[in-house]
Amino acid sequence: MSGDMWRWTCLVLHLLLCAKTLPSVARQQTAHPKRPFLNFTVDMAEVYFNHLVVDERRGSIYLGAINWIYKLSEDLEVQASHQTGPDSDNPKCYPPKVVQPCNEPLISTNNINKMLLIDYKENRLIACGSLYQGICKIFRLNDLFKLGEPFHNKEHYLSGVNDSGSVFGVIVSYHNMDDKLFIATAVDGKPEYFPTISSRKLPKNSEAEGMFAYVFHDEFVASMIKIPSDTFTIIPDFDIYYIYGFSSSNFVYFLTLQPEMISPPGSTTKEQVYTSKLVRLCKEDTAFNSYVEVPIGCEKNGVEYRLLQAAYLSKAGSILARSLGIRPEDDILFTIFSKGQKRKMKSLDESALCIFVLKRINDRIKERLQSCYRGEGTLDLAWLKVKDIPCSSALLTIDDNFCGLDMNAPLGVSEMVRGLPIFTEDRDRMTSVIAYVYKNHSLAFVGTKSGKLKKELHCSFFIGFTGLPPWILYK
Repeated sequence: MSGDMWRWTCLVLHLLLCAKTLPSVARQQTAHPKRPFLNFTVDMAEVYFNHLVVDERRGSIYLGAINWIYKLSEDLEVQASHQTGPDSDNPKCYPPKVVQPCNEPLISTNNINKMLLIDYKENRLIACGSLYQGICKIFRLNDLFKLGEPFHNKEHYLSGVNDSGSVFGVIVSYHNMDDKLFIATAVDGKPEYFPTISSRKLPKNSEAEGMFAYVFHDEFVASMIKIPSDTFTIIPDFDIYYIYGFSSSNFVYFLTLQPEMISPPGSTTKEQVYTSKLVRLCKEDTAFNSYVEVPIGCEKNGVEYRLLQAAYLSKAGSILARSLGIRPEDDILFTIFSKGQKRKMKSLDESALCIFVLKRINDRIKERLQSCYRGEGTLDLAWLKVKDIPCSSALLTIDDNFCGLDMNAPLGVSEMVRGLPIFTEDRDRMTSVIAYVYKNHSLAFVGTKSGKLKKELHCSFFIGFTGLPPWILYK
């Protein structure tokens, strides 16, 4: 690997892993015996980094922090910044603020960045925060000039007020029409205000009235999925936590962590556990009839790893592809799971790096669609429908791009799809992963809970594998 590629990969990963734990001191550069390593911090108290996104065309780095957005050069020099908070707010104030005045006392409140997303087509940055139940601002990429801040309509509030709530967005781009944004968020017990997943309009004009409006919305159908209020009577703290999102081929995917009630073997009582699930939607599905959930997990030597921590989409590469019997250009999901499935907020330190072939997950979804449209089983999505609903039979062909009907939707897959474990860590829980193909090899860079660097160059240990099994540790 070239020195520049090495330094760049380590740099991005280090920022991603250590943003929340970096001390508030001046920017500094530390040296390594073999190669330099750059470090960016700030000298303001209580400014912690939350998110990072890299402009793939120019190499610019955008950091989302508490009350600030930063643009950095490849050398981590500040090129622009924009203050996003604090402002007068109260978490009990519901949107929209200009239409529905709040009677709660307003206090100075931090704006915690919850999502950064680059809209390449329009050269702008979408930055969503925690103020006012989740207002998103739109910035010009080159200088962070604010282009828009929609807040007049209820649908303008996207990211929620809960600090720990997760938000992920995926932009679907078109050549001859406006793009659209698939956005998924934890609703924090407020399903009447926030859909958990929706698709929104992204007009070219950042100040357009239709910015963030639902792609489709009438009295009965809309481009959204809402959690029914009845679900909270069964699981009072129910929410869907979004860990990762991406698009591939004709679909948009989100990887989630969500609670459910199960009956342990031999027991008549139910207990709450957490299940990791992949959610899939067709890009062109305006009614969200294509919504499907698939449980995912990993197991090695009889130990189950079920709590999803992080994920990253990459290509297989020719060497790994031969081992897995797939094509080099096929999509691979690199995932981090921690042991067990009961404690979401206090995951165990035992963790595993696992891979999934996306095509095989899609094949499993196709099988489930085919069986349901033959009238077999139930929809298996109890949290959304509250009760089991039988599948309805229909005479139609289910191909790889089937996007659902208004029957048998939304749909759940009951059988878990298991990933292939390639590395485990028992003491310092893995929390982040990125991957790419280099000279036909698939490389995964993994970071840990402590932020301590397991390999040199201030970069967490990395695993390069020429085939599975075995895996080879590169020095």
